[in-house]
Amino acid sequence: MVDQTKWKFNHTMLRVKDPQKSLEYYKLLGLSLIKKLEFPENKFDLYFLAYDGPNSASQGAHWSDREGVLELTHNYGTESDSSFSINNGNKEPHKGFGHVCVSVDNIQAACKRIEDAGYKFQKKLTDGRMRSIAFALDPDGYWVEIIGQKNVDETKDITTTDTSAYRFNHSMIRVKDPEKSLKFYQEVLGMTLLRTSEQKEGGFTLYFLGYPGSFKVPKPEDTPNGVNPLAEKEGLLELTWNYGTEKQEGKVYHNGNDQPQGFGHICVSVDDVEQACQFFEEKKVNWKKRLTDGRMKNVAFILDPDDYWVEIIQNEQLKKTSDW
Repeated sequence: MVDQTKWKFNHTMLRVKDPQKSLEYYKLLGLSLIKKLEFPENKFDLYFLAYDGPNSASQGAHWSDREGVLELTHNYGTESDSSFSINNGNKEPHKGFGHVCVSVDNIQAACKRIEDAGYKFQKKLTDGRMRSIAFALDPDGYWVEIIGQKNVDETKDITTTDTSAYRFNHSMIRVKDPEKSLKFYQEVLGMTLLRTSEQKEGGFTLYFLGYPGSFKVPKPEDTPNGVNPLAEKEGLLELTWNYGTEKQEGKVYHNGNDQPQGFGHICVSVDDVEQACQFFEEKKVNWKKRLTDGRMKNVAFILDPDDYWVEIIQNEQLKKTSDW
């Protein structure tokens, strides 16, 4: 029997053009390189980044035994290929993946620090109606949402921010039919719907799912105005439903793995990968790769209702199977 209470939303994978530029950017956001896997025979490297300081949620943990990990995939040669560019998931007609999100202790100071380092923004704090969130752009044009763990008006000092207090909060993907997607992530992957945010004026609803573990979701009345009550949690999946897409014919969103490529997958680490895959068989999931397919016998990929890839790996802290 699988124990989904031990499952973790481990990581989100993004392809990058130049790993050194990307590592420099995410280091500015306080993320540490906790693992690098090299596959020279296949001409790619994987960089796993996470918050790993004394105030972080999972300091010192094995990379598979964490939530809030960012995997950067570099295919050799892209850094010197002038014709190569990344699909960030936010441009028509290839919309799908939306953003990753970091929650910070002092949003004004954090945004100023990013801007002072020379990076651009898709949306600054002062843009538009929503003055409590910003979207910074990484070197490949991926959107990185910045949210505060405190009310923006409470942070009078706009110069001081401590990256060791940051959290890799969530990753957002757009979904065609929320009913089908919620059923998949709850009944198949065992996630809990922790928050729903209806934005009727904007014509969309946001669903935040995750594995709550010991995290206690605060009541709205205990959360400062303008602060996401889940801001201090890592490993959340945000599903964005734009009203009416469920009525459209055929595929609505781009999964990031068809050309042009960008976002690759999300990943869940499980208590027993073989039993988990048997469970998925019983649930009649659509497979991209079974454990027994190909050369890598320690990872599997299933497809969600929008054909986004979900990688399944063993939590090596719970059961040793691979020498990653």
